[in-house]
Amino acid sequence: MLKCYDCFEKSKDTEAVGVCIVCGKGLCMEHIKEVEFPMKGGYPLPNLNLKKGLPRMMCRECIDTVFGEDMCV
Repeated sequence: MLKCYDCFEKSKDTEAVGVCIVCGKGLCMEHIKEVEFPMKGGYPLPNLNLKKGLPRMMCRECIDTVFGEDMCV
């Protein structure tokens, strides 16, 4: 079974519930964060804006790197 990388660094043995879409490390419910990305359409409708962003799972470290430390997630 996949284990949470962040818990493993703290000598805890916790099962992961998902993986970060940026770095790919396994994360437990305590460390995984859901981030909603705004999405634009692609072929054949490149100018279509979706009404709602798509949820993605990320770790805190990647959220801070991609969006900056000020993002509240």
